[in-house]
Amino acid sequence: MAGDDSPHQYRDIGCFSCCGHPGAGAAPHPADRPADRRTTPPPERHDVQRYGWVIRLRPDQRETYLRLHSAVWPDVEQTLRAANIRNYSIFLHQDLLFGYYEYVGEDHDADQRRIADDPRTQAWWTLTDPCQESLAEPGSGHWWAPMREVWHLTGEPS
Repeated sequence: MAGDDSPHQYRDIGCFSCCGHPGAGAAPHPADRPADRRTTPPPERHDVQRYGWVIRLRPDQRETYLRLHSAVWPDVEQTLRAANIRNYSIFLHQDLLFGYYEYVGEDHDADQRRIADDPRTQAWWTLTDPCQESLAEPGSGHWWAPMREVWHLTGEPS
C-alpha cells in the first residue's frame, strides 16, 4: 500500500473514482509499477495509407448496384483483405459513390494489380461496372477518380 502522500490510498477497496483500479487482490496498481515494466507490450503501429475515390452511379442502375452490395461475394472480400485493404466503405450521396479504404501493405500498385488479376473480382466488376460512370481523367488508368485528402484527425494529439 502506498504512503499517505499517494492519491491512491484506498487501494484495498479500489479507487474507481480516480483511475478505475479494482483494489486488493487485483494486479499491481498502475502507480506501483515501475515505468519500464509493462504488463503488456505497446500495440504495434502500422503505417496506414487512406484512399478516397469517387464515381457516378447511373440512376437507372441504382437498385442493381445496391442489391449487389447488400451481399458482396466473400471471395471478392477475401481478395481485398489479401491485398492489404482494410476498413473499406462505399457511401452514396444522390448519384455519387464515395469509396474509402485504408491500405496497410507496402506496395499499393502491386496489390491493386493483384486485385485486378483476380478472376472472381473481374467477374464482380462485369456486374458493377455497368452501374457506374467514371469521373476519372481520361487516360489516367483509373475507373474510380482518386480524391486528395485535405485533412485528417488522428487519434492522438500531436
